Amino acid sequence: MANKLSAFLNILLIAFGVSILTILLLVSNQIQNKLENNARGIDAVVGAKGSPLQLILSSIYYIDFPTGNIPLKAANELAKNRMVKLAVPLALGDNFNGYRIAGTNSSFIKLYNLKLADGKFWDKDFEVTLGADVAKTQKLKIGDIFFGAHGLADNSDMHKSHAYKVAGILTPNANVTDQLVITNIASVWKMHQHEDEHEAENPLPQSPQPEAEITSLLIKYKSPISVILFPKLVNETTNLQAASPAIESTRLFSLIGVGVDTLQYFAILIMVISVVSVFISLFNSLKQRKYDLAIMRTMGASKTKIFLIVILEGFFLSLLGTLLGWFLGHLVLQYLGSLQDAGQSKLTGFIFLTQEFYLILVGLCTGIFAATLPAIAAYRVNISKILSTN
Repeated sequence: MANKLSAFLNILLIAFGVSILTILLLVSNQIQNKLENNARGIDAVVGAKGSPLQLILSSIYYIDFPTGNIPLKAANELAKNRMVKLAVPLALGDNFNGYRIAGTNSSFIKLYNLKLADGKFWDKDFEVTLGADVAKTQKLKIGDIFFGAHGLADNSDMHKSHAYKVAGILTPNANVTDQLVITNIASVWKMHQHEDEHEAENPLPQSPQPEAEITSLLIKYKSPISVILFPKLVNETTNLQAASPAIESTRLFSLIGVGVDTLQYFAILIMVISVVSVFISLFNSLKQRKYDLAIMRTMGASKTKIFLIVILEGFFLSLLGTLLGWFLGHLVLQYLGSLQDAGQSKLTGFIFLTQEFYLILVGLCTGIFAATLPAIAAYRVNISKILSTN
């Protein structure tokens, strides 16, 4: 009974360590892929002065507040710069049930290579094209109408002046566009101008020019040398800032990596403890079974066979623990992902990576390594001495 309990605890120890390493591997891989997919094709983001990381988070990943607005006139001047191949304007500030409403133009379609699953791209004011996740979770179809709300997630301040109409639905794109409500910039301007007119006692005539503002500008360069020259031009000669998605994404992932590394060390410590535990368990089991092993030797079992029996015992302990931990890692991550709000940060346990094979291999080697010394001891057992004392 004691041996069975010891074996069960060893299996749990190995499973616990493998499950943590599996979760960390899946999480870090998904986060890194999301960062890369969302920033692909974007060389710089131009926005208001402030934190470069905040500018990147708000304009590419849509998970933070914008640093402010910038004049449309200044943005247009930068868009015409000879170093710029493509400039995509963004006007942010509203949401629909937590999904960002992004005002932009047709260059956004080109930047993200967007395709339609149904309907058409936004064309008229207050027409929208929905990301695949938005349409699915909100159960919206072509022709449906809805109201946006001011802010990035709060629905308390609804814009009742105009309703948005669904003109199209995008195919899944495996990036942030799956969670966006996309319309033209004029719709964002008119939505807020209309409300300002109602709030003012003596409203003045409203016009999108020349005081119009946008949130940011997504830039794609013409040549590699622009990586150095363009940000310097913007940061030193204008009141705007140019931030690099590559630099800020690396910085963000390094911050996340600190916590991941800490947990990895913890999981590795558990694996080391499991090795020691399996070793002690097998060694104690060997002491109790010396007489049985000696009898097996007298009945014709070779030293090599005895050695392999002990090794296989450690192997099967690690096999059960590793497979259990691998399965639990995927199951736990899927459960945690189901608790998240729908969005680009949503994690899933239903993906399988090549690196997991190596993780399973390490788990199996753990048991074999722990069983080596007890197996050697079994190989060297003195038959005559054991039989004479029993």
